[in-house]
Amino acid sequence: MASLPVYIWRLAPDGLATRRQLRALGLRPGGQDVVAQVERPRYRRGPLVAYLYRIDRAKPVRPMTCAKRAALAKANTARRTCPQCRTDAGYVIPASLGTCVPCAYPEEQRAA
Repeated sequence: MASLPVYIWRLAPDGLATRRQLRALGLRPGGQDVVAQVERPRYRRGPLVAYLYRIDRAKPVRPMTCAKRAALAKANTARRTCPQCRTDAGYVIPASLGTCVPCAYPEEQRAA
């Protein structure tokens, strides 16, 4: 495997973009291989690395279908539903709690 060219942060040549930049343009990598990488130095840690793809080889993002939209809505509803009291909390339940706030801290709710 050949090594990738490495560019310093913000000095990558035109015609290359990260996944996030492609998405902002309404594109996706479309199965192409990574052609380069960008490194951003950090204080006391290793550098941040972003992989670059060619813009001219990128394909348009696939449109959202009705089935995908329904599956996404169902998944988001499940993230808001408390597993203990089975009510819609109105917000995404934190993974650290595992339940809605009233179920996680019942003694504080009774005092209020």
